[in-house]
Amino acid sequence: MYELVFWKYLEEVYLNHHEVYESISEEQASIEGLELLPVQVILNRIASVFSKWEKVDDKSWKNNNGVGAFQVRMTPQSIKIDCYGTQGNTMDTLVNIMEEFKCPLYDPQVPERYDEMRE
Repeated sequence: MYELVFWKYLEEVYLNHHEVYESISEEQASIEGLELLPVQVILNRIASVFSKWEKVDDKSWKNNNGVGAFQVRMTPQSIKIDCYGTQGNTMDTLVNIMEEFKCPLYDPQVPERYDEMRE
């Protein structure tokens, strides 16, 4: 499994990325300093882009014409996508969708957040 995690800071706020990730992983109800996201709009956008994939449930897709599957988990402030055997170009597509909503990727495997600011 490979995790892709996304959130957006409030203006003028910049926190420790790994601590934010840990809070998201612990499914904290609210994290001070993060914006609320249009999670249903984002989920609809993912569903639209991956309309040719089989929708396993309302938050999971699998590729019946190739390899890979993913599941979207959300809080009002974050999107976490668990990728299973998913190819890099599929993960890039997911990252690009989230960039449309100005939510940069945090890659906990590295760990690094890919935005214009650095700690």
